[in-house]
Amino acid sequence: MNRKTLVLPAVVGLLAPVLAACGVTGGGDEGEDTIVVGTTDQFIATKDNPAPLDPAIGYEAGVWNVLRQTVQTLMHVPRGGGEPVPDAAKSCVFTDTENESYRCTLRKGLTFADGTALTPEDVRYSVQRVLDINSDSGPAGLLDNIDKIETKGDDEVIFHLRSSDATFPYKLATPAAGIVAQDKYPSKSARKGFQVDGSGPYTMKPEVKNGQVTKVLFTRNPKYMGDLEVLNDKVELDLFPDAAAMGEALDAKKVDLMTRTMSPGQAGRMLVKPKDGVKLTEMPGLAIRYLGFNTDAPSVKSKAVRQAMARVIDRGAIASKVYGTTAEPLYSLIPSTITGHTNSFFNKYGEPDTAKAAATLRAARIDTPVKFTLHYTTDHYGPATATEFEMLKQQLNDSQLFDVTVEGTPWAEYRPAQKRGDYDVYGMGWFPDFPDPDNYTAPFLDKNDFLNSPYRSAVAEKTLIPQSRRETDRSAASKTFERLQDIVADDVPVLPVWQGKQYIASREGLTGVEWAVNASADLHLWELGRGTA
Repeated sequence: MNRKTLVLPAVVGLLAPVLAACGVTGGGDEGEDTIVVGTTDQFIATKDNPAPLDPAIGYEAGVWNVLRQTVQTLMHVPRGGGEPVPDAAKSCVFTDTENESYRCTLRKGLTFADGTALTPEDVRYSVQRVLDINSDSGPAGLLDNIDKIETKGDDEVIFHLRSSDATFPYKLATPAAGIVAQDKYPSKSARKGFQVDGSGPYTMKPEVKNGQVTKVLFTRNPKYMGDLEVLNDKVELDLFPDAAAMGEALDAKKVDLMTRTMSPGQAGRMLVKPKDGVKLTEMPGLAIRYLGFNTDAPSVKSKAVRQAMARVIDRGAIASKVYGTTAEPLYSLIPSTITGHTNSFFNKYGEPDTAKAAATLRAARIDTPVKFTLHYTTDHYGPATATEFEMLKQQLNDSQLFDVTVEGTPWAEYRPAQKRGDYDVYGMGWFPDFPDPDNYTAPFLDKNDFLNSPYRSAVAEKTLIPQSRRETDRSAASKTFERLQDIVADDVPVLPVWQGKQYIASREGLTGVEWAVNASADLHLWELGRGTA
């Protein structure tokens, strides 16, 4: 059966929560109690990453959720999704038919939170330093199509691109293009520590113990000038070691909102038996989980080994038994709710089939069992990750084609080791930078790929990705994205496993919850208030 026709891809702009917004009766009033938000994200300064919250360095969902509150961008994606709209800019537009020149005019009177004027030169400086620093774990790849940044007068910035890129407005809406002050952020090196300064809706003050952030206090920035309406005065982000500790804080009324990452068990129990005074909100989710490969490693260098794994792994069992209602099997890098999705892996490999996997290995003259270690991070994607990887090991070993062990490592050590190529096979998650199929393909297939993988596809990098970016009408690029997904399914540089849903738990009296986290897992603290629904 061809699953390509089973799921009708949703238009990205329709990914808004279906719940109606609640009316705010007291949010943002002077003297309002601080809203406390819980998360299991961790921000740790290490030798490998001494500046985790610098926009030129940080490239993780949790880091960006701090930066979005504090560092303003020229554009932002509006509530409910859709095309980006101006924030620090008054207007932005492509000035040519090839989508290679993008001109932005700044709002008048912009200042940083300390009162210093924000100029077009600050915008140029901020974007250029990301490119100049070019951190191997940072977001420079998002902006590498910029050829030159020009400033004109006291309010214009012009981005000249090397090639057409209809997704460029989305990239300017990410913290990678966040505007920072020149006197606080060195041009060629990272700003060490955890302080973030910008012109966004909040200022921030981190609480740090032993090189690790435990809390961040966000205070409304009275000098903010932009498109966002801030509905509160203060929000405290509390960082917990795991979902269980975060849940206990919610039960003890020490936390008003519990965000990423709730465990599947927590969400499942609340669905079956709601807690008094607690509301569980289901949100659309665009996060995916996958296995990555060091395609130069002897154990998985042969494409046949990776294809055999694709034939053996039972995604449906993992999604249902480990994650329940919070996940569904994924057969492509592009999730089913994004335009252009096709189930390429199912179309090529079908249901799990050990006999066909064995035939694939025999045809490539691969000796079995193939031995390697499955690596995963113990503290970044939630407590169910360990169970997931034990099940993956069992499925692979039960086929008798593989001899797999499992090893878990804290994220602060895990990510640098993965980037160095220390792991043959490893688990990763992807929260999109922006909701477009390009952001599920280019970060894994172009020269600045997120995984720092040795894998290359010349046709993807030189032909298909540039071709897709020339289409202003993103739905017109669907056929190109289908070809990209088929390339991934054939070469298996990564192996998609599941696509997640999001659940948020909040205490009664908190409003704006349904808008506080979007489908890309971006945190919008300014939407929260206190009142009655």
